[in-house]
Amino acid sequence: MKLSKSLVAAALVLAFQAQVQAQTQAAAPATTGTLVVVPAFGEVKHANDQATMMFAVEEHDKDKAAAAARVNRKMKEGTDIVRRADPQAELKTMGYYTYPVYPEVPPMPQPATRAPAKPVPIAWRVGQYLEVKTKNLAALPKTAAAAQKVLQINGVNFGLSPELEKRLDDQRIAATYRNLNERIVSIARAMGRQPQEAVLDTVDFEGSGNYAGDAQAAAAPQMMRMSAKREMADEVPEPSFEPGETTLQMRLVGKVRFK
Repeated sequence: MKLSKSLVAAALVLAFQAQVQAQTQAAAPATTGTLVVVPAFGEVKHANDQATMMFAVEEHDKDKAAAAARVNRKMKEGTDIVRRADPQAELKTMGYYTYPVYPEVPPMPQPATRAPAKPVPIAWRVGQYLEVKTKNLAALPKTAAAAQKVLQINGVNFGLSPELEKRLDDQRIAATYRNLNERIVSIARAMGRQPQEAVLDTVDFEGSGNYAGDAQAAAAPQMMRMSAKREMADEVPEPSFEPGETTLQMRLVGKVRFK
């Protein structure tokens, strides 16, 4: 009698479990063959190892030739100073300009019978820029101070050298793909499936599909703008620079299909 009661109880438990499982399966949506689009994101941070500094020289004079002569002399002197201070730096002169300067107060109105007088320049503005790229960040303040005896600092841009950015690209790709795998595991568990049941169908490292939105490229390097007038003293105090760091980002989109 006791045995029969035990069998009946076991049968009732099995029947109840089967009913609950059937109800659960009926309530849960079928996920077999489901295609899931999974966005992933990765980033790598590294201290900046390269600086791009823009120097400038500008002169005003009533005599255009005199202004140009001073600009040419100062640019050559400044270039020589930078080369001596940082022999490994990459130098490029650019942006030579010559502009007339007209009087701010317009001339008196002319009689209507006469044609308007053509404005006459009262001076000339002549200038040129010097771009300096260097990885010698330790000597950058000293180099800048030496050049400031002749030139003005127009801007400083800190970033990653092409060689370093290429090496970091492997780490960026690995971090992004690792994030994709982590998200696939989380999505599989949320859907009540096993991660091994997910088959990776497509990986878009460009994030170029309409579903991906705008791909995020490398973060803009830290930019520091400044304007400085040339000191008349023989020695210029060294400026202070903080190179900072750059964050390289990558976005990818994967298509996952569940068996």
